[in-house]
Amino acid sequence: MNLAVQTQDLRKHYKTTHAVNDVNIQVPEGCCCGFLGKNGAGKTTTLKMLVGLIRPTAGTIHLVGQAQSFGGQNSAVFGYLPDVPNFYGYMKGEEFLTLCARICKIPPGEAKQRVKSLLKTVGLDKTRAPISGYSRGMRQRLGIAQAMINRPQIIFMDEPMSALDPMGRKDVAEIIQSLKGTTVIFSTHILADIENTCDYILIIEKGKIVTQENMDSLRRRHSENTAKIRFYQESEARLFYDKAQSAGLDAQALEIPLEVALTAKDGQIEALSRETTAIVHTNNLTVESFAAHSPSLEEIFYKEISYV
Repeated sequence: MNLAVQTQDLRKHYKTTHAVNDVNIQVPEGCCCGFLGKNGAGKTTTLKMLVGLIRPTAGTIHLVGQAQSFGGQNSAVFGYLPDVPNFYGYMKGEEFLTLCARICKIPPGEAKQRVKSLLKTVGLDKTRAPISGYSRGMRQRLGIAQAMINRPQIIFMDEPMSALDPMGRKDVAEIIQSLKGTTVIFSTHILADIENTCDYILIIEKGKIVTQENMDSLRRRHSENTAKIRFYQESEARLFYDKAQSAGLDAQALEIPLEVALTAKDGQIEALSRETTAIVHTNNLTVESFAAHSPSLEEIFYKEISYV
């Protein structure tokens, strides 16, 4: 497996604060990685160390196999969107991207085509207003375009969907999903930003990485031993719960009064299914649904950080 990002024992300590502690990250090339954590967990500090904007207290960073250090000597391999991007308000989007292309030493002929293509990709190709007249969503899209100007192998984004309205969030998510083949790593504290966009996830809590895993694998790990049964009537759900408890099943009443969660003993989900079916038939209960429980990312997140 080729790695886009790899860190070893990465730390950032301030006088009285250990913002990041011994972080070891391994992000595969070509994935869309969600970097999830509560506010203050260490996401922005970690990202700024990865792109060379903050000097680590200790540890090493490699981007696509190349050592990265403070100052971003290997900045040609990545693009970066900060949490609050700033622009020259008097410029138009095309002018700003052309300036970015010059900074990246892209030849003028190539730069013109690149700028035109990127403006179309982010939906700003028909915008003629100066940047000072852009909405927050338009600024985010322009920020993504500048992060892509040098055809980077990795794009880092810090809270790219924060403070956007639902349509703006949808637009940015679609742009991220369109970047096939490019490694995208974006931080957020909003679970919905990651759930339908990412195939890899990092979870940080109190400056430590508690989870880094393929999304499908993470879901399987949290769902293989549990099931959920739902009834049409609350009285039947209560009766099933009582009977399941009496039969020795690991049953948990949920906040939704029609549903009961079940956990298989020793991972024997088939045995759990047989025992559940027997209780339902014996008591002539009417079931709306019964299936292995696929936990939401919110449930997974709180379970993962609970171990810290």
